[in-house]
Amino acid sequence: MPTANQIKSLLRSHSTGDDEQFYAVALQVAAAEARRGHQKLATEIRDLVRDTRKRIDSSEAVGNVVALARPTGEAADILEGVPTHLKTTDLVLEPSLRERIDRILREQKNLSRIKENNLRPRQRLLFTGPPGCGKTITASALANELGLPLFVVRLDSLLSRFLGESLTKLRLVFEAAETTRAVYLFDEFDSIGFTRNAPNDVGEMRRVLNAFLVFIERLRSNSMIIAATNYGERLDKALFRRFDDLVEFGLPASEQVRETIKRLLHNVGTERLSWRRVEQAAEGLSYAEITRACEEAIKDVLIHDLPKITNQALIKALAERRVYAYANH
Repeated sequence: MPTANQIKSLLRSHSTGDDEQFYAVALQVAAAEARRGHQKLATEIRDLVRDTRKRIDSSEAVGNVVALARPTGEAADILEGVPTHLKTTDLVLEPSLRERIDRILREQKNLSRIKENNLRPRQRLLFTGPPGCGKTITASALANELGLPLFVVRLDSLLSRFLGESLTKLRLVFEAAETTRAVYLFDEFDSIGFTRNAPNDVGEMRRVLNAFLVFIERLRSNSMIIAATNYGERLDKALFRRFDDLVEFGLPASEQVRETIKRLLHNVGTERLSWRRVEQAAEGLSYAEITRACEEAIKDVLIHDLPKITNQALIKALAERRVYAYANH
């Protein structure tokens, strides 16, 4: 027989429309019955789960999830829904980083099988790396591939100067994550995750960080929590063991510079590019800065009615972004 906690979890996941959680608990019950020697009952439960999944059209299922995933009340003031349209295959990633992102996707797409064996999929992620290197856009692509909404936690609304109010708002975020399956992104996470030994530490922020540690440890839903920061070295060390995976993003190497520019300019005429000079000009720039440089080169072609982008124009645009990037470093 299912335990009291399993019964409550079944009812909760059914009421919130979290199909994957419902299936995961049902399969846990089947596994428990099989261990008790009730093979026929276990097989019947597994068959029911399999047949139910087959009857649900995948596009309809995604539509239901998105329709349900609209936080209400105070949570709606803290969580900002962000449209997603990219896939991970649209991203330019170095090979080892792509493998890590693909592994996260594979685990998320096999939630039931993983949870049936009392294991936990990667769902609490920490993204670190320089600005403009793909942390936010990767979170968006993950949400899109999983058919889930992306909610960005508005830190300006979350953090309050009033004692205890920030804790209440943070609790609302995690309550939403428990009841509404989605990807929840804490961007610029270092604003609340900085080390508790920092010289400018204040009591309220320390309590917010401690609460975050507790809430993320207790997360039991199928939502994904992603914390992204440009300053991983500033984070409190206690955070790292609370996350299932630390994913580090870096500046593009020569191969990624070339692939990024080719993708951005594939619909625009260019003269034969000197990739060695172009890659040298782009060295040290982020994906975002390279994108801006390509956009500037395209605009020049349009404004001046030029036939194609030249080496000189592209290298000049990259050099200008380098000056801008260093000035704002």
